[in-house]
Amino acid sequence: MSSKVSRNDRTLPGEGITVALVLGSGGARGYAHIGVIEVLREQGYDIIAISGASMGALIGGMYGAGTLTDYKDWVTGLDQFQLLRLLDFSLGSPGAIRGEKVFGVVHEMLGDTRIEDLSIDFTAVATDLLAHKEIWFQEGPLYEAVRASAAIPSVLTPVMMNGRVLVDGGLLNPVPIIPTVASHADMIVAVNLSGLDRKYRDLPPLDQWSNYEKVEGSDWPDPSNPKSDSQETDPDKEGAVDPSDEADASPDEWIDKLKQRAARWFDWDNQDPGGGWKRNKASSEEEALQKAQARFALRSRNREPTDDGGDEGAEPVSLQELGLGKFDVMNLSLETMQHSLTRYKLAGYPPDLLINFPKHVCRSFDYHKAPELIQLGRMLAEDALAEYRQTGNPMRPVPGPGSQ
Repeated sequence: MSSKVSRNDRTLPGEGITVALVLGSGGARGYAHIGVIEVLREQGYDIIAISGASMGALIGGMYGAGTLTDYKDWVTGLDQFQLLRLLDFSLGSPGAIRGEKVFGVVHEMLGDTRIEDLSIDFTAVATDLLAHKEIWFQEGPLYEAVRASAAIPSVLTPVMMNGRVLVDGGLLNPVPIIPTVASHADMIVAVNLSGLDRKYRDLPPLDQWSNYEKVEGSDWPDPSNPKSDSQETDPDKEGAVDPSDEADASPDEWIDKLKQRAARWFDWDNQDPGGGWKRNKASSEEEALQKAQARFALRSRNREPTDDGGDEGAEPVSLQELGLGKFDVMNLSLETMQHSLTRYKLAGYPPDLLINFPKHVCRSFDYHKAPELIQLGRMLAEDALAEYRQTGNPMRPVPGPGSQ
């Protein structure tokens, strides 16, 4: 489809260009989608269709319903402990969290909006666990579609609908491009949240970015290189519950302590095994694994190999020794699978422009880092669009195994 506005007559880079936007799954990294949408709109691109999985479906649904600004204001105002208060843990349901508190707020924002009444074409992708296939929501209540698409297995309770057990759409299609093909937009822009760009590491608070030198070739702050006139701070320590004798704690204090320990699921870099807070020494799961591997390599130097190729007297490896909790293992497993699926999906249906968001920048459950993730989404979108206009390079490839 040709653009309705000639290049010479445009006042904005994207004026007159229609876009079908594909928003991938990736937990908290999905906040980056907000920044991408903002940049596309600011540059004049006309978003006429959105397809999303998990957080991509949630953000896309908010945009389609006209409530994205309200949603952004809400999530950027949440700190870690405010977020934890929204978590309704459950021992008897198929998910660790019922999700009624968080999605109650989402329901208030979306109301009774139906997908077919949106001003854009919209598809939310979920996974049917019983039929082992994708489910596309292209009509019906928007809230129900978003809730089903975002039901992370074992974390959020699945959605029961018409005899189906529905969970996160990213389980089978992390970057759902196919639903946008029929939109006949001028270009398909896909946002992949499983990128492997090692340049983007750590995620300092947004209000501290000016305290660090920038990574060479980008506007990204380098936390390992603070400016000489800046002072190191420990923002995660602020507001932490002071450990004390649980026997003397009031019910409210006991609940706060429980939530503080549960925070380890969402920000394990900032807590020690005893539940207290420490400085952020491990920037990612990968760095922790590297340290653990070094420890185990040292331990195994004096072991004799057995006939079956194993190590005689090999000690079992515990998750605590690795510095990984149950949710970390589950999260890494899902991300490994989704990264492989993403490569195959993009190879079969390449978009016109692919924006890769680095998965190492934060954990999937770091939902309290919305301001930083939104800003990084803006930066990556601006860079990708500028490069696309200058070079016409349609793809930023997803690195394969072993890529750095």
